[in-house]
Parts: sequence; structure tokens; C-alpha cells
Amino acid sequence: MADTPWVHTPKHLEVSAPNQAVRAGGPALNAAQAAAASHGDTPLLIVAGAGTGKTRTLIHRVAHLIGRGVPAGRILLLTFTRRASQEMLDRCQQLVGAASHQVQGGTFHGVAHRLLRRFGPAAGLPADFTILDSSDASDLMGLGRSALGYGVAKPGAPRFPRAETLQALYSRQINTD
Repeated sequence: MADTPWVHTPKHLEVSAPNQAVRAGGPALNAAQAAAASHGDTPLLIVAGAGTGKTRTLIHRVAHLIGRGVPAGRILLLTFTRRASQEMLDRCQQLVGAASHQVQGGTFHGVAHRLLRRFGPAAGLPADFTILDSSDASDLMGLGRSALGYGVAKPGAPRFPRAETLQALYSRQINTD
């Protein structure tokens, strides 16, 4: 499956004492969190429920990486909402200090937008491309619906889905396997 991201989950995580950067600021990490924060250079998948300390562990991971000499500007923190992104960057600044100002962060959509603006022309996108919001996408589906002759309901004809429904179906189709 070419679209599936490669994820390496080590069979055994050695839990060593966290370095000074990981111990600084706030309560100590538990053994599993410390192992994740100080994990080696291979990818690691962490599955945990709400309120289990994933963000705190991630911030300690940033501190660990910076402590190992990874340039802060090469670290990217991604999340789903602006609020969560700002919270991650704020917490990173509290733990790491001035070095954290070079850590990059944002939402998946925001970072993707910045990358497309910067590198889109090299990929064949026009420099003035636009991204449709939900309302624009529904309007576009409505135009397509009308162009196919389904803009106005005809007596006795089967109902055709509304533009918003078409947009939701399209989004689901392209975003799931």
C-alpha cells in the first residue's frame, strides 16, 4: 500500500533515565512517557487516550532533541486546531526557553498551505492558487449539479443529493481508503 505511511514501532523500548532537558519543568514523566521522549532516531507510534500526557511527552521530546544537538529549526510540531498548536508552542517555550522560538508549528492545513505557497509553483501550481472553504466547495458542487441538469427538482423525478451532501460525500471519498 503506497499511501500507507511507514511506521516503525520498536518491539522493546529501553527506559533509561531522562536527560536533564527531559527532567526540567513540571512533573516528571512516567516510564513510558520518558521512553517515548528519549526514543532513538526511528519513527515511533504512540497510541494513548485523552488526558494521558501525549502533548507533555511530545514537548519533552522536543527538549530531548534540542539537548542532543538537533537544530530547533528542524523540528516541526503539527496538530489539528490552532488552539492546540498555540498551546504546544507555548508549552515548548516554557520548557525549552529561547531555543524553542525556532521550532516550527501549526495545524496540518496551515503548514500544508505554507508549503504549497512556497513550493507550489515548482509542483505546477499557479502562484495565485486559492483553497476552497466549505461554502465555496458546496457552491462548486451546486454549479456541477446544475450543469448536469439537477439544479431544480422535477416533479416525479428521483431527488438528487443537495450540493452540501455531494461535497461531504466527495470529501469522505478522497479522505478515506
